[in-house]
Amino acid sequence: MEQRESALHVLVNNAGATWGAPLEEYPDTAFDKLLDVNVKAVFALTVRMLPLLRAAASDDDPARVINVGSVDGLSVPVQETYAYSASKAAVHMLTRHLAMRLAAERITVNAMAPGPFDSKMMAFLLDDPTSRDMIARHVPLGRIGRPDDVAGLAIFLASRAGAYLTGTVIPVDGGLSARARS
Repeated sequence: MEQRESALHVLVNNAGATWGAPLEEYPDTAFDKLLDVNVKAVFALTVRMLPLLRAAASDDDPARVINVGSVDGLSVPVQETYAYSASKAAVHMLTRHLAMRLAAERITVNAMAPGPFDSKMMAFLLDDPTSRDMIARHVPLGRIGRPDDVAGLAIFLASRAGAYLTGTVIPVDGGLSARARS
């Protein structure tokens, strides 16, 4: 990348894999795979991009790292996705940890915690009209997230409006995380 670019203003770490299985059948390999993809890859890419992020960073316009966590890393999910929720909670903590380490270098690190959105990862639930309707009814806003919902948050975090935030994990979940805490 350094051969083509001299600075990187925004890095979005959107790694994601999931695995579901009943508790007593849940394989150790699921933890290995999901921690590698969902946590270690986020860390490794961020470290790899630090020289370019540092080159872009300034007091008035910090470089940004935006990690994609999950609402399932904020509260216990209904599905038996033990490694997924644990790995996304780890992404949230990694976000805070990196934010504290990189703030002095004018690099902000924040995370988005999406709820249900149409994606390959959610297709097994959302492609079935019955389960889709059940999930939408469980979301306080009554619907599945749309691309512009998450894009708006990413744009905010990458813009001047988000320049004074670091170490935050922001749910974009139609109110699911508020319901889980009540």
